[in-house]
Amino acid sequence: MTQLQKSLGPIMIWGLGVGYVISGMYFGWNLGLPEGGPYGMLAATAAVTVLYVAFVLGYAELACALPRAGGAFVYASRAFGPQLGFVAGAAQLVEYVLAPPAIAFAIGGYINQAAPGVPVLATAVVAYVVFTVVNIVGVRISAAFELVLTVLAVIELAIFGAVVMPHFSWGSFSADALPHGWGGAFAALPFAIWFYLAIEGIANVAEEAKRPQRDLPIGFLSAMATLVVLTALTLFGAVGAGGWKAVVYVAADKTSDSPLPLAIAQVVSRDSSWFLLLTGVGLVGLIASFHGILIAASRAILEFGRAGYAPRTLGEVHAGTRTPVAALLANLAVGLVALVTGQTQQIILIAVFGALTLYILSSAAVLVLRVREPDLPRPYRAPLYPVTPIAAIALSAVCVIAMVWAFPWIGALYAGLMIVVWLLFVLFVPPDRRVTFDRIP
Repeated sequence: MTQLQKSLGPIMIWGLGVGYVISGMYFGWNLGLPEGGPYGMLAATAAVTVLYVAFVLGYAELACALPRAGGAFVYASRAFGPQLGFVAGAAQLVEYVLAPPAIAFAIGGYINQAAPGVPVLATAVVAYVVFTVVNIVGVRISAAFELVLTVLAVIELAIFGAVVMPHFSWGSFSADALPHGWGGAFAALPFAIWFYLAIEGIANVAEEAKRPQRDLPIGFLSAMATLVVLTALTLFGAVGAGGWKAVVYVAADKTSDSPLPLAIAQVVSRDSSWFLLLTGVGLVGLIASFHGILIAASRAILEFGRAGYAPRTLGEVHAGTRTPVAALLANLAVGLVALVTGQTQQIILIAVFGALTLYILSSAAVLVLRVREPDLPRPYRAPLYPVTPIAAIALSAVCVIAMVWAFPWIGALYAGLMIVVWLLFVLFVPPDRRVTFDRIP
């Protein structure tokens, strides 16, 4: 059996979309502040917000027209043929398979702060096993659990805003506004991406939407709107309470992965119930993204198995649970190996390179398919076409340049990885076994 169960409505899809991303509000983005300062980070975040809005508008069109679990792999294969389609699929796997280990480490670190005797790695491994099992049980249960986590995380961010925004000061926000000049905004771009990374995972549950042509655009656009509001609230609330250095450094030269507790500590006592509540519930946001991306990763692996680019077993859906059990277990195995390396920053940066590759090829697919297949049924059409996909391509390219400039060795490692897997595809997958998905919808 290879067919997934159709059980997701627009509210569940919204929960998945916001849940994939929401951990980015809780950690990572603050590391862009030493590069760009508050003004540079604000400029970078504004540019990245435009990138993601433009990308999502076009990606939702593809998801509705070609509702398959493979997402970008399917769209690029249909638009450009099997070779570039494989590259898009491989980039998607890089993003989805490597992002969860970094979040698992963050979960372990968060619990270790509260209970120093609990090892970070052990917690990360337990999280992987537990949430893989939850995903195996069934997509309806997984999505419902994700919705609960997402709603709790959104409520917590709203409470965070209510606590810190009354103490917002433009003077505090503007202190040391551009430590490296406006060029610092360029270096801050990779960190601004963390505010929205992985929202595209909505497309990977397209086959499980009850009415994909209606539910997917509602889920995509409502999730994006929610994330834009939460991003503004997080950036202005955290930095405006006590300045950017207060949410970056826990010591003179030691950076923090917990900017929101540091921001809250600027306005309330660490012994207060508000501080304990907000920092305690913060773990929910990390779990929401971790659990949600596991869903997207397993669907991307599933499509590679269906296509024959990975062992066929990975393309099977369990008859009882109607979930991709083999793909989930394969994702677990890769995640555990990544955890052992302990290279969390490097892992997440490689995942960002994969995401930007996906954005460029998918946005280009919107343009190509509009010309090549004008009669392809499109229940939802990207507004402001062709401006939106072109803007997404251009801004993604700028972010790639920024990433290579800031992290040249990581960029070289990612490029080498993609070249190797592409050569393996060319050498070992015969032309008659390469798919283009020309028989859907």
